[in-house]
Amino acid sequence: MGLASLPLWGKAGKRVIFILPRHYFVFRVMFIPPFPFPPRGFPVSPKGEEPGTESFSQRLFGKSVYFLDSKLSLFYTLNYHDINVYNCTTDTYHQWHDIWSLNINIIRKMNRIRNLVILLLITGFAESSAQELKKWTLQDCINYAVENNLGLQRQMLQTESAQTDLIKSRMDMLPSLNIGSNAQMGFGRSIDPVTNLITFEQNISNSYSINTAFKLFTGFAALNTKSASRFMFRAGIETEKVYRNTLVVNILGAYYQVLYAKGLEEAANQQAEQSARQLFRIQKLVETGREALSKQFEMESRASEDRLSLTIARNTSNQALTTLRQMLQLGPDPGFEVLMPDLDKILIADDEFLVDSVYAIASEALPRLKAINYELMAAKRQVAAAKGSISPRLTGGGAVYTGFYKITSKDAPAQDPFTTQLKNNNSQAIYLSLDIPLFNNYTVGRNIRLAKLRKTDAELRLEQEKNNLYSDIENACLNYNRGKSEFAAAAANLEFNRKSFDAMEKKFEAGLIDVTDYSAARTTLFRAETEALRTKLQLLIRKLTIEFYTTGDYENLINN
Repeated sequence: MGLASLPLWGKAGKRVIFILPRHYFVFRVMFIPPFPFPPRGFPVSPKGEEPGTESFSQRLFGKSVYFLDSKLSLFYTLNYHDINVYNCTTDTYHQWHDIWSLNINIIRKMNRIRNLVILLLITGFAESSAQELKKWTLQDCINYAVENNLGLQRQMLQTESAQTDLIKSRMDMLPSLNIGSNAQMGFGRSIDPVTNLITFEQNISNSYSINTAFKLFTGFAALNTKSASRFMFRAGIETEKVYRNTLVVNILGAYYQVLYAKGLEEAANQQAEQSARQLFRIQKLVETGREALSKQFEMESRASEDRLSLTIARNTSNQALTTLRQMLQLGPDPGFEVLMPDLDKILIADDEFLVDSVYAIASEALPRLKAINYELMAAKRQVAAAKGSISPRLTGGGAVYTGFYKITSKDAPAQDPFTTQLKNNNSQAIYLSLDIPLFNNYTVGRNIRLAKLRKTDAELRLEQEKNNLYSDIENACLNYNRGKSEFAAAAANLEFNRKSFDAMEKKFEAGLIDVTDYSAARTTLFRAETEALRTKLQLLIRKLTIEFYTTGDYENLINN
């Protein structure tokens, strides 16, 4: 292989290395920083190497010879056995070798950086692709919402606040214990605590005390307050469940709305594909003169209408996805997508639900009634605690006291040391305190009145919630029973319309009917498909709603 037969790639001024290993043409191409080449007219002569001697290229590179072209500034690595050896002067070689030694480390560093950047790009692309390919199931949506919903987290904080109130009410029944100390320096007229006489000497005093107090009787107000706090804590737990179940039911509805929109989009897509196939067939028939051009125009109009329906269905599907994503409180995520289940494999059981039976179970299982019932029990305890403020209050306690006193003037008499005074000045005391309320500016009466009003309000809310629950269950059972008949009729209608459309399509392809009749048949089939999908999903949601009333927990919705 001669030098003239080698391809010269690149333009003048570019620095490119072509490495040609032995018996191979090109192994790799690598861009390197520019370095000065010999000027044009580099003294290279096609002399053969003298026998018994080694050129500088052989000593440096073994059997490979490097050739430098000054015009294109290209550097070739050629096999020694395939081309003639070109010699150059030793001085020029040393100049080039020094420059190459300085640049080879830069080239290696650039290659390492390039490989690292490529690796990071590939890794980031793979992670991004994995995120985009993720499809959310109903269980994924519910689990994410329960763990990350901000409203539910706030409700959990309210429950923790009620727990804190319960702990405080329990601690109020225990005695209090306090330790105190004070120090002061007296000037001028003061009282000597040792002799209890008036003195004008400068002095220092220091005292220590331990005291305790406990409520012996408060009209059972503390006990009733603790019971009320316990019921409010339980009510907070049930209210948290109510909020969580409401969130799950809303997500369930939004998820099935997405499934319905996706089903409409799929049906519209099938209609558009059928129109495109028929349009293509008619165009071919028109080209051969077997159909009139007007029939092609009619089919183009129908295909355009189907494409419009597909666009509307796709926008509706995107809006349903956006609503579900916002309900999950996800950020802007263009790759958010739900996993479409096989709706044809979902069987609808012929169940019967009685309103009274479902209500009897729901009234005991649902947290919405438990929460209000606990609040009512807490309100009754609060009334009892408010009435306890009318009764006398008996309080007991005790204290231990000691102190130190010292006169700091120069002519002060001898005084006992610090530890001796603390021991000698030690004193103890116990006490009982009785408070009988006679008139407190209607404070006690107001508290009792407000507690009774809260209790009455809780009773009314409980009755109202029972009525609402019965109405909800009654409507759910009636809707489910009506939905079964609607779904059965829609499924039968879909089956008949499919058979009818197959016959109409064959007639249309045979030329027995026009585009108008064919379009009407396809429109009827599309409506039957969408109606069957709507009634099936609606029946599933109504059934899950009734099952939720009988269990009161969202895990059963996930399992179904």
